[in-house]
Amino acid sequence: MNVRDYHMDDDAIISREFERFYNVADSSLGAAVVEVTDEFFGRCENLIAHAPPKFDPDLYDDHGKVVDGWETRRRRGPGHDYCEVKLAALTSIKFVEVDTRFFTGNSPRGIMIEGNMFGSEVNAYEYSNWFPIVDYMEIEPNTVAIIPVDKESICSHVKLNIFPDGGVARLRVYGEVKRFALSDSAGSTETDLASMLNGAQVLAWSDAHYGHPRNMLLQTKPRSMADGWETRRRREPGFDWCIIKLGQAGCVERIELDTTHFKGNYPESFEVLGAYIDVHKGNNVRSDSMFWTTLLPRQVLGPDQKHCYCSEVKDLGTLSHVRLNIFPDGGVSRFRAYQLNP
Repeated sequence: MNVRDYHMDDDAIISREFERFYNVADSSLGAAVVEVTDEFFGRCENLIAHAPPKFDPDLYDDHGKVVDGWETRRRRGPGHDYCEVKLAALTSIKFVEVDTRFFTGNSPRGIMIEGNMFGSEVNAYEYSNWFPIVDYMEIEPNTVAIIPVDKESICSHVKLNIFPDGGVARLRVYGEVKRFALSDSAGSTETDLASMLNGAQVLAWSDAHYGHPRNMLLQTKPRSMADGWETRRRREPGFDWCIIKLGQAGCVERIELDTTHFKGNYPESFEVLGAYIDVHKGNNVRSDSMFWTTLLPRQVLGPDQKHCYCSEVKDLGTLSHVRLNIFPDGGVSRFRAYQLNP
């Protein structure tokens, strides 16, 4: 198993290889801790916090040093500590990230990660008990370890086992969201085919200097400019773009593009192209996307607001992919592509 380590001074924690995947162990997306053996020094909820860990050398409380992570007391008997996490969505896990930043003398000696599937999805797969995702491995202090998951692992829950005790700042779980019924369809008049929780993915993009385009597909409200897609300032002809694989093929009947928080750096305008692609025929999505059919003609944008389009959206029938072109550059906080429910 190939493990890549990134130290505190490396800002690019997420490598190009798995940028398109989402961290489904993020409390802001709905992940939650369901069981923990001990959290004496640091609460287990810190493990799945959205923000990166911080360290205040002067902050103490009645239990001792305040840490921005999950930390157990020193174990004086047999056994080990663990924390069970319900993921934000049923996910085929591709990478796991174990972050021990700022735990310099109190990190675990080793870790092992298991997965499980609970709820209505269990009958669709063979999994019903805890099974290994990451076999036991030693872990370094004050380090971010990115661990590829080589085996097929579709999970609703994961369990981080630490040996024998200690502290971990963050656990991040990246993969492809799996859905049998789209998450916002029940009782709703429309379904967002471009929602990450419905399985939508960003496949390719021109630039992501300040913010990754996958942020546009999040279900949460944008927190700041850092929580959207923002490109560098373009100093040459052309425009920026990204390609989105919809959560399931469908008819896009309404589009929203949100520039919230982008007040002096929003795009001048945008357009959306669409296509239905048979993935089994070996299409070159990146190059072919330049010739897709116009779904929404070019529209002028304004700063810090949500833009909604219905009558302007063309009826192209069933689509599997869309391409968002922004002119010439700038920032977008959220993108939605709705199908009306019968």
